[in-house]
Amino acid sequence: MVLMIVCLAAVLIAGCGGSGKKEADTKTLKVGVTNFADSLEPTENYFGWVVMRYGIGESLAKFDEKMNVQPWLAESWQISADHMTWTFKIRDGVKFSNGKPLDAAAVKASLERAFAKNKRAVTFFKYKEMKAEGQTLTILTEKPEPNMPGFLADPLFLIVDVSAEPARNFAKEGPIGTGPYMCKTFVKDKAVMVKNPYYWDGVVPYETVEIPSIDDPNTRAMALQSGEVDMAVNIAAGDIGLFNDKSKFHVDRIASLRTVLARINQQGVLGDPKVRAAFISACDRKVYNEVILKGTFIEGKAPVPPSMDYGFDQLKDPNSYNIERAKQLLAEAGWKDADGDGILEKDGKKLTVDFVVYNSRAELPIYAEAVQSDAKKVGFDVKIKTVDYNLIDKMGINGEYGLLISNITTANTGDPEIFLNWYWKTNKNGDNPQNGSGYSNPALDAKFAELSTTFDRQQRRQLIIDCQQLIMNDGAALFLGYPETNIISSTSIEGAQMYPSDYYWLTNKIKPAKK
Repeated sequence: MVLMIVCLAAVLIAGCGGSGKKEADTKTLKVGVTNFADSLEPTENYFGWVVMRYGIGESLAKFDEKMNVQPWLAESWQISADHMTWTFKIRDGVKFSNGKPLDAAAVKASLERAFAKNKRAVTFFKYKEMKAEGQTLTILTEKPEPNMPGFLADPLFLIVDVSAEPARNFAKEGPIGTGPYMCKTFVKDKAVMVKNPYYWDGVVPYETVEIPSIDDPNTRAMALQSGEVDMAVNIAAGDIGLFNDKSKFHVDRIASLRTVLARINQQGVLGDPKVRAAFISACDRKVYNEVILKGTFIEGKAPVPPSMDYGFDQLKDPNSYNIERAKQLLAEAGWKDADGDGILEKDGKKLTVDFVVYNSRAELPIYAEAVQSDAKKVGFDVKIKTVDYNLIDKMGINGEYGLLISNITTANTGDPEIFLNWYWKTNKNGDNPQNGSGYSNPALDAKFAELSTTFDRQQRRQLIIDCQQLIMNDGAALFLGYPETNIISSTSIEGAQMYPSDYYWLTNKIKPAKK
């Protein structure tokens, strides 16, 4: 009898068999992610994404579930009649995590810091003057900027307290932001966040958030299954079936804005349009996505995924799978297998291509190996080179690749304009550093110039469709597939939601589930 009473007490204390977490755990949230950032300096590389994802930083505007731009730290904005001046009203009552009030001067200093520290800033917009008066920020641009609120929603422009430097090392300790959480400790393998006591937008539910970086997708799935973490971001498509029990897990799974693509360097053997077209035509992307990846990705064709309304179905792929066409194009370009080893040669050189990949996303090495196998059938020697993600941006800028894989958000500012510009607008004397491939097309540049000053939504849509077709006609990249994205959480918590922009992982809407 005594034993039964002890066992019953143990069950009541531990909450065994219940749907809620143990009482002590309601103060700590554990989130399994894959982290690419070496530091929390928001202007370094793309590390601002991590600063925003971890709930530290917020921007003037944000994107909702349908990628509409919504107010955030700016409560409203307007543009002048000549389309050259944007005026933002900074929200009253917001404080940084150190208690300092947010005003227009602080926003101005933060934006100026981003422009000073990252050359990518000027690829969004260029300004002549920025003025701050009270809660009003005015930005005078060099040309009309139709998508300014969307530009300022990019994590590069999240708002930090510049005055906190140099006493605080943003890279190692995290910046002082306005988000619901602030950094306690950070190393690449694990970050620990704590509650921001000054948060402006409602209650912050957790005292502490532990964020281990679990790069292997299978290990991340197992951590969620075992209860080692309460939620996990981007469980591999093949593992989602492990979480079908709705009494234990909530799956938020959406079509993403991402494209998996291989950028093509125009300055090596793939600089020949026929060789480039042959390479793309040799790749059976239908098999990659429907067979090898078991239908968890959509077959690639165009720069912008079919989840967005930019003409996917009407775009024509001139380099769709056709192995005989690939062989014919290579022959026309003068490549022959002189020594019978299966690899083509020309002028004493082998048809060799380096394919740079990173493996923090499970599908990328799978795609690379499938491309390698198909390309070999027509005479290419593809050498796969696996590198750390943090080298990808530098290698892309420097053109240190033959092919360079990316899983990239195509609408980081609300529509695909910036994405298309970065990779395929001519890089003149370093003014578009993200295009390190050497690709240049004056007709495409003219479309980009028109797009950059066009405000009408339907005209913008058609220009983006036209841009995509020109890129496809040139064989400027190999578009491999389009993934879904997800957040899966234990039913012991609620409010975990995946947004198409992929910026907002940790929010104050995530809280212990009601019992």
